[in-house]
Amino acid sequence: MSLKIIYFVHGTTTDNEAGKCTGWAGGELSELGTRQAKELRSRVEDLNFSVMFCSDLKRAVDSANLGFSDYPIIKDKRLRECNYGDLTQADEARVDYLKQIDKPFPNGESMKDVERRIKDFLDYLRKEYDGQFIAIMAHKAPQLALEAILNSKTWEEAINEDWRNRKAWQPGWIYEAK
Repeated sequence: MSLKIIYFVHGTTTDNEAGKCTGWAGGELSELGTRQAKELRSRVEDLNFSVMFCSDLKRAVDSANLGFSDYPIIKDKRLRECNYGDLTQADEARVDYLKQIDKPFPNGESMKDVERRIKDFLDYLRKEYDGQFIAIMAHKAPQLALEAILNSKTWEEAINEDWRNRKAWQPGWIYEAK
C-alpha cells in the first residue's frame, strides 16, 4: 500500500499581509494570493494527480478553484488549519505552535489535535485512494502534521525546520504515505 501526495498551501491572504493568524476563520485571498493561486497550476503542469482535496476554509477553496478547476476538488474539514480558538485572527506573535503542541489554544486545538485529524484523513486516503497520486490544498498546521506523521519528525523539529521560517516556499511538497 502506497500513496503519493503533493501538498500545496493556499495563496497569501489579507490576514497574512496584516500579520494575523486566520485559524478557522474563512480568510480572503489578497491580490497577491489570487495571483499565486492562478499561477501555481502552470508551475506544476507536468504533474498529473487523480484528485485534489482541500480544506473547507474559504482561502483554501478559493486557491484550489483558481488554480486547479480542471481537477475534481473535494472539500474536507479535516484539512482545516489549527483552531486558534480565542486567538483566531490574533497577531502572529501571539500564536506560538511550540507552546501548543500538547496544550490547546484557549477554546481551540493543540497541534496533537491537528495530528489526529490528519492521521484520520490519511487512513481514509490509504483505504480509498491506494496507489494513486493525490493533491492537497491546505494550511500550515496540517502540513506540519504530515511532517510529523510521514517524515517521522517530532513536532518541535517540524515547527523549527518549517520552510516558512526560511521563506523557502516552493510549488508543492511531495509526501509518500505507506
